[in-house]
Amino acid sequence: MIIDGRKIREEILSAVQKEIALLSFQPVFCDVLVGDNSVSEQYVKMKGKMAERVGIKFLPANFPKTISESELTAEIKKLGEVPNICGVIVQMPLPENFDKKPILDSVLPSLDVDCLGEVASKKFYENNNKIGFPTALACMAIIGSLHQDLTCKKIVVLGAGDLVGKPVAHLLKSRGFQVTILTRHTENNEDYIKEADVIISGIGHGKYLTGEMVKPGVVIIDAGTSESNGSIVGDVDLDSVKDVASAVSPVPGGVGPVTVAMLLKNVLEVAKTKVYGKY
Repeated sequence: MIIDGRKIREEILSAVQKEIALLSFQPVFCDVLVGDNSVSEQYVKMKGKMAERVGIKFLPANFPKTISESELTAEIKKLGEVPNICGVIVQMPLPENFDKKPILDSVLPSLDVDCLGEVASKKFYENNNKIGFPTALACMAIIGSLHQDLTCKKIVVLGAGDLVGKPVAHLLKSRGFQVTILTRHTENNEDYIKEADVIISGIGHGKYLTGEMVKPGVVIIDAGTSESNGSIVGDVDLDSVKDVASAVSPVPGGVGPVTVAMLLKNVLEVAKTKVYGKY
């Protein structure tokens, strides 16, 4: 089965829209864009349209690549004072000359719906934050949509990156599941992959995972992206895997759409704290 991420996205957004309509105010979401990266510009516009569609006001904040880091962090801090602001993110990648850590840390932790700042990230790993890394949450939402009991299942996470591998492994372990994280330094990677019942990949290695590497019936969530001949491809060679796996998420159309939905769900969660108080 090819997992339809767009369908899952619509289900999540429908629920978000219903809850937004019940709020006493309209939440505001801001995506900070620095420079003129055309791909980033398209992605920001898409998130803005999705936000507006579910009743969240979208506030674009575009700055030239000539802005200094100190000026940028000051502007980001000002965004935290916007009335009804319920989410601020910084669109990646930043121009090469920027040090991203102080910029990401300048987002008010209570508004950090990407969880990329140090404080929000720490709260996530301490299980003290109802919001989380959107891509990791998207992987969990896709797994949940399959309605499979993961108890006693062998789950393998490819990669230990900050956006996918590390947070999704934390979420799985927090729920009591057996998880093995594989990196390039792990010995006998192929053996772990072959024995896995569930594989979540976020290594950004185009078409790395093939049908002959996995066992029949495996569930594969492909959260990796890379560029190949001008096109975006995932970590999974879909053509060779689709007849072996019981379910596999494609790239594009899998984790990506659900990630945007989970981002906006994070915005909703922040909005609810303004109404109902702390988590």
